[in-house]
Amino acid sequence: MRLLALLLTTVAFAAEPKAPAKRPSAAETKAAAMKLAIDIPSSKDGTLQKVIYWRPASAAHDVAGPSVPLVVFLHSWSGGFEQGPPWIAQAKKLGWVLVAPDFRGPNSRPEACASDLASQDILDAVAYARRDARIDPTRIYLIGGSGGGHMSLVMAARAPDLWAGVSAWVPISDLAAWHAESSARKNNYAKMIEQSCGGAPGPMTEAEYRHRSPLFHLAAAKGVPLDINTGIHDGHTGSVPVSHSLRAFNVLAAPDKQVSAEEIDFMVREQKIPAKLSAETQNDPEREKITLFRRSSGNVRVTVFEGGHESESSAGVLWLSRQRKGHAADFSLGQKAGQAGAAAEVSK
Repeated sequence: MRLLALLLTTVAFAAEPKAPAKRPSAAETKAAAMKLAIDIPSSKDGTLQKVIYWRPASAAHDVAGPSVPLVVFLHSWSGGFEQGPPWIAQAKKLGWVLVAPDFRGPNSRPEACASDLASQDILDAVAYARRDARIDPTRIYLIGGSGGGHMSLVMAARAPDLWAGVSAWVPISDLAAWHAESSARKNNYAKMIEQSCGGAPGPMTEAEYRHRSPLFHLAAAKGVPLDINTGIHDGHTGSVPVSHSLRAFNVLAAPDKQVSAEEIDFMVREQKIPAKLSAETQNDPEREKITLFRRSSGNVRVTVFEGGHESESSAGVLWLSRQRKGHAADFSLGQKAGQAGAAAEVSK
């Protein structure tokens, strides 16, 4: 009886809700990141750009040993380099080198939002890592969600010979379409797009919108292993409809593998997978979120999962770890169950 009472007391104690940890303010997060950031001069305009950088001591050039992978993390639409520090723990666990560039910060001015300056900042950060560490050139990976997913698709097209694999989560692929969608939802993103592209979509800004929208350039990334992921409820509970991911997939997919406009419209409208597509799914042990629809074609794969505007960074990294530059995309499933990491809402 005493043992039973002790067990009941222990269970009751464990079940007591814990007070949620206080989240640091934006200013506190930025201040902490500043202490970890380095400055890398832009090779395009000479300005110093903040980058979160980490490498294992074993990857230094003066230490003998094999070269190591590099993972490049790209921040979200309204964020900056201050989103990079949590990735240091991931890099330490993997033994990989990490760069998390600022690429001109939030997408609310012309210098940001897939500008040529922003693209070069990412390439400059990679170049710095390759000078400072023994990087395996066949294992340079890129990952990002939301605005980071947008820029991941952009960079897949602008530097296709660099990446061994690109993992894009809930990305924006067409800025003009997203402007219309954001305007209808009456959120702040339409204004931010205008601040980046020089005004609302129209004849005077069309070239700028197209240049910064990966949808119109992704054909250049045909040789890059590319994994695109979107939540079925995004665009309703989140800010980026699934159409952006599906249309990006279609650019690289064979004609008989493309998702039809009618099927895309149904998913956007109904937040469901059309009945005739419901069999195209997988039980993925590396995912926490249920895979509702998955299709691959050549080097590109799209996954629609049960969720919203969120990503699973651990699943993205596990997929990236199987990719090698110069090889066809490896879309095999992880061999071990229980690898899944918690899905996290992508920062706006």
